[in-house]
Amino acid sequence: MKIFRIVLIAGFVLGIQSCKDDVAPAELTTQNSIEEQEELFEFGYNLNNFTVVRDTIKNGDTFGVILERNNINYPKIHQIAEKAKDTFDIRKLQVGKPYTLLCTKDSLKEPQCFIYQPNKEDYVVIEFCDSILAYREKKPITIVEREASGIINENLTFTMEEQGLPITLAYDMSDIYAWTIDFFRLQKGDRFKVIYKQKFIEDSIYAGIQSIDAAYFEHRNEVFYAFNYTVDSSKNISDYFDEKTKSLRRTFLKAPVQFSRISSRYNLNRRIAYYGYKKRPHRGTDFAAPVGTPILATANGTVTESTRRGGNGKYVKIKHNATYSTQYLHMSKRSVNVGQFVKQGDVIGYVGMTGNTGGPHVCYRFWKNGKQVDPFRQKLPAAESIPEALIEDYIEFIKPIKTKLDEIEFPETEVEELAEEDLVTQRD
Repeated sequence: MKIFRIVLIAGFVLGIQSCKDDVAPAELTTQNSIEEQEELFEFGYNLNNFTVVRDTIKNGDTFGVILERNNINYPKIHQIAEKAKDTFDIRKLQVGKPYTLLCTKDSLKEPQCFIYQPNKEDYVVIEFCDSILAYREKKPITIVEREASGIINENLTFTMEEQGLPITLAYDMSDIYAWTIDFFRLQKGDRFKVIYKQKFIEDSIYAGIQSIDAAYFEHRNEVFYAFNYTVDSSKNISDYFDEKTKSLRRTFLKAPVQFSRISSRYNLNRRIAYYGYKKRPHRGTDFAAPVGTPILATANGTVTESTRRGGNGKYVKIKHNATYSTQYLHMSKRSVNVGQFVKQGDVIGYVGMTGNTGGPHVCYRFWKNGKQVDPFRQKLPAAESIPEALIEDYIEFIKPIKTKLDEIEFPETEVEELAEEDLVTQRD
């Protein structure tokens, strides 16, 4: 029997000795006496060989506390921590993150291995059954290409939710078109197509969107293509360009907050309820959003003011160049300091109600040559397009993608409903 056991183990692991070699006594019975147990692998281990303990990091938990609670003495804990420190800092365990203990299948249930998952994809293994071994690994990732299309009834988020699409897809698309389409003013009947990639862990666990490869957006009967193209492979730099090689980026974002609504526009003749409906010029654009919504810098620049003053409440002002500056009022919290350089899209504060305001919003003010102007009436320059040396390659690259994008059909039912509504409107 002893010889049979040695041959079985040697044949299974090809001579590699570790915790992964442990075989439960139940698995040594012959097929005549018991049906063979189906192997269950995770993290590279056959879980059938262990007593598996799964939990999440709680308040007050440390690596030492967890192991001590599971009958590992402190001297050994210290030894394990010292050996593992070059691979993983055990002090960085985060509350709420899952961990797994692989323990012996006897009555002692002595831990043999600690596995920590800082996110869905990555995990850290600290093995201490015989020798101490620590390493980082990733779960197998499967990338699946998807296609989707839709017609706007209310807004982009609602349309995607209605079709069972990931809500993050709406946010990613809004980022791509943030410089070219005003998503606060989408019209019923605007429509989109998109080709994107989703990630799945071990073929079954959804792990989010990896990338949007191409998109089509039809807004106010104007078509906007977007193709993801790598402009510098050595630095892994990519961006979105249209079918004419022009960048979709502009020097300024359309709005400082995502998926908000404009509650008040730039209006020099506006009457304000807060001031008893007296006529007072409103030199900003108000974006209503819940308290705590991140406020984004609409362009690269240097922070010239970050303070609290009078009716402005807490605010930040950014100088972008000799011509343009922007200002963001009524913040609940500021997250940048004077002199700090910020990039387009960086979070500079959060929506609040400080200063003179009747509700949570950010008042966005746009300065040109020292004068406050309406940002939606400015003709702003575009960002750089594809370098001339890459234009020919880009055109060849997008040809098959554009063909695939154009062949995606819109939902027929929605098209018919909108067509019927148009006929009724025309008859009326």
